[in-house]
Amino acid sequence: MSAPALGEGVAQRQEATPASTMARHEYLLEGHGRHARTGVLLIHGLTGTPNEMRLIARGLNNEGFTVHAVRLAGHCGTQDDLVDTGWRDWLASVRAGADRLAARVDRLLVCGLSMGAVLALALAEERPAQVAGVIALSTTFRHDGWSMPAYTRLAFVLPWLRALGIGRRRMFLEQPPYGIKDEALRARVVAQMQGGDSAAAGLPGNPWWSVVEMQGLAAHVRPRLGLVRAPCLVIHARNDDIASASNARDIVRGVRNAPVELVLLDDSYHMITIDRERRTVIARVTAFAAAVAEAGIGAGSGTGVRAEAGAGTDASAGPATATAMGTAAGKAAPAPAAAGNGPMLAAATEAAHG
Repeated sequence: MSAPALGEGVAQRQEATPASTMARHEYLLEGHGRHARTGVLLIHGLTGTPNEMRLIARGLNNEGFTVHAVRLAGHCGTQDDLVDTGWRDWLASVRAGADRLAARVDRLLVCGLSMGAVLALALAEERPAQVAGVIALSTTFRHDGWSMPAYTRLAFVLPWLRALGIGRRRMFLEQPPYGIKDEALRARVVAQMQGGDSAAAGLPGNPWWSVVEMQGLAAHVRPRLGLVRAPCLVIHARNDDIASASNARDIVRGVRNAPVELVLLDDSYHMITIDRERRTVIARVTAFAAAVAEAGIGAGSGTGVRAEAGAGTDASAGPATATAMGTAAGKAAPAPAAAGNGPMLAAATEAAHG
């Protein structure tokens, strides 16, 4: 599932980019000021769309960063389109997006949501000299959240079913609360998702065969987390309904050669980029990116220091991330202007503003 259509605010700074180099539904926001030469690659989740990263894109771009949101292969189309692709195709989409963005900037960060976070880690593992920072939001190595139906525990049999040609057109349908704690926003998102426009809201569930591919991606990435050399910001909801916080702690345990900051949110579910604490998420992400840009953090500079913190009071996590979290003095980073009311938050999210 993806976020609702949130207006055309992001497109205001979008540069006309040749169609041959950027897929439909992708977008590129040129940076400005001292952060213009720092780029952030945004990666959506399984069955999602680049649209679910628009609030993060706006927040980063308002702070001057150059932002590129990729569309993973097979997404924004039909179920058959998605099932015809696999995790290697999705990773190829990420590589291509990184190459496009790297040609325009001096420093590259990767930011992914859900399965997109796993793809961000995959890129950091294989390109330690290129990736200067990793932002992992609601990381999903496995669907083990509290709302997942009991039958999803049988997902381990899916590879055998696919080998027998069974289940190509079957999917695990999204279940309430659909990754969103805010009830008014949830109703708007679900209405759009059920409207059938996969480019705007993604597919209504996860195809069985695509879940097999996601399992393959997780099996590829998790044992190799020790290869990550870039500092990591990991944000996850304590009560994530789709992927439990243990997914985030896998990163803390697995990334041994770079600093990791784990932030746990108390008032959100899986879709933290649009849920009740989206302002906090945007603030954390932009502060982390600013620290990477201003400190010149690069590959291999991590100290391996890590800390776990709540959403409001974070601890320092070593030189690479203390500034990033804006909490060296124990204070939460202020929310950027992007988190306020504006065209990005029109229609679908106006009910969520307090």
